[in-house]
Amino acid sequence: MPTTPAYAATSATSPLAPFTIERREPRAGEVQIDILYCGVCHSDIHQARDEWGGSIFPMVPGHEIVGRVARLGDAAQRFKVGDIVGVGCFVDSCRACAHCRAGEEQFCDVGMVATYNSRERDSGAPTYGGYSTRITVDEKYVLRIPDGIPLERAAPLLCAGITTYSPLRRFGVKAGDEVAVVGLGGLGHMAVKFAVAMGAQVTVLSTSENKRADALALGAHHFAATRDTDTFKQLAGRFDFIVDSVSAPHDYNAYLGLLKVDGTMILLGVPVEPSPVAAGALIMRRRRLAGSLIGGIRETQEMLDFCAEHGIASDVEVIAIDQINTAYDRMLKGDVHYRFVIDSASFGQAG
Repeated sequence: MPTTPAYAATSATSPLAPFTIERREPRAGEVQIDILYCGVCHSDIHQARDEWGGSIFPMVPGHEIVGRVARLGDAAQRFKVGDIVGVGCFVDSCRACAHCRAGEEQFCDVGMVATYNSRERDSGAPTYGGYSTRITVDEKYVLRIPDGIPLERAAPLLCAGITTYSPLRRFGVKAGDEVAVVGLGGLGHMAVKFAVAMGAQVTVLSTSENKRADALALGAHHFAATRDTDTFKQLAGRFDFIVDSVSAPHDYNAYLGLLKVDGTMILLGVPVEPSPVAAGALIMRRRRLAGSLIGGIRETQEMLDFCAEHGIASDVEVIAIDQINTAYDRMLKGDVHYRFVIDSASFGQAG
């Protein structure tokens, strides 16, 4: 097996550091991909620091991967050498359950095989992600990156993009709907772009008044600072949908009060501690509190094609791999506009 440069966390308390992994030669139906860019997701930090429990070390994070097909296994037919492709949050599933057959592999009854911090179904070997220069994946779990999307800005679409696109489509956001986006980070800025492209009237709700200019520049029609308690009185009952992208603890009940009758609040963020919800906040206005994960392969490809059609891409800051620990620290401080992306060419320059 060819050895591949990577960066890994060897424990929950160690910084990421140079590491070498083995990537298998492509088997039947697989493609080997030379990684060009990999986005840095906040869940990378959670898992590298074992904040969700069950982390597998050593860990090579990264599930927002864009690269170029380098080799084809026997019977691989969907791509050709040189194609620009993507790999998102998972690389396998059982393929037989009702969810897999419906194209919603993320809900596989057996469990999807995550791109990293998971185990391969056949061998039980740990999966390693995109903080590396190469990956081998079954072509059924590989996405085609359409022409016209800058590659470094395409990488975060494989997680942040589909995480926000999927619920907007699934819950039926349409032209004229009033949509609030809570939080303007890696997920929130994509939710704004998608909702605007779908014709919704979009309001960004943020604790940071200094996000106002950015929100409007991204296409939002309105902005409200939630540190001002009057905001919740002024906007009560206004929205058809709320997309909540915040992982820090916050009061769901306050935001539920901003929904119309039959309004829906969709949770995307994962706070470490549970948040209490008052039954009355839901019952009295027939509101719904829902959650959403990512999307299946079919829907992710739909999202990428939608991005190409509407000129949508992530706003990114490209970094060298040896800046990854600094990037983690900056992410925890909210100091990124809006997604870090690793340039894999920098592996040849890392010390």
